[in-house]
Amino acid sequence: MANTKTVNPTRMELTRLKKKLATARRGHKLLKDKRDELMRQFLDLVRENKALREKVEAGIAAANKNFVLARASMSDEALNVAMLAPAQKVFLEAGTRNVMSVEIPVFTYKPRSSNAANIFSYGFAFTSADLDGAVQSLSDVLPDLLRLAEVEKSCQLMATEIEKTRRRVNALEHVMIPDLQTNIKYITMKLDENERSTQIRLMKVKDMMLEDAHHYKERLVAPEEQA
Repeated sequence: MANTKTVNPTRMELTRLKKKLATARRGHKLLKDKRDELMRQFLDLVRENKALREKVEAGIAAANKNFVLARASMSDEALNVAMLAPAQKVFLEAGTRNVMSVEIPVFTYKPRSSNAANIFSYGFAFTSADLDGAVQSLSDVLPDLLRLAEVEKSCQLMATEIEKTRRRVNALEHVMIPDLQTNIKYITMKLDENERSTQIRLMKVKDMMLEDAHHYKERLVAPEEQA
């Protein structure tokens, strides 16, 4: 509740508070719109995150299954030699983009070679087809894995911003705007009271001046004395 005792009940203060109230209401509307839009985009990202996670987990599970089969059909030495020197490299660039004042990450990757066959760092003569499937599965899941990391971090950042915006909206709606309205009402009542008091004093002064100017009392007393 507003502390009206510390408010200076003047017209200048009333004008200042009315301007502040108008700004607070405009800011409240803008923050509500921002919160609603953030929530809409956040829910879109959450749905995308769920679909990506299921797809990535399925791809990694398939790759692990193929690796287990490859290890069962190959010796440890042959498997280690096959995976010793990777033939492909991926260059990753991390950037950001602004979404409703939230800087969310953007990952861009580029393979060293565009040839899809370069993901295999070994010859096919002494390796298992299951190993080929495992490597291919991991290669296929990489774009979705990077997008999943991007979306999950975006969800985390947007959730934090939504909470901050929600607190600001509540502070304006339940604290600042009611306090300003209370202070404005208090000052308006005080000014009206002072204006009525001033009018009463002016009327009394006017009556006193008329008495002095026209001798109302002497005129009223004179006829009574003559009677």
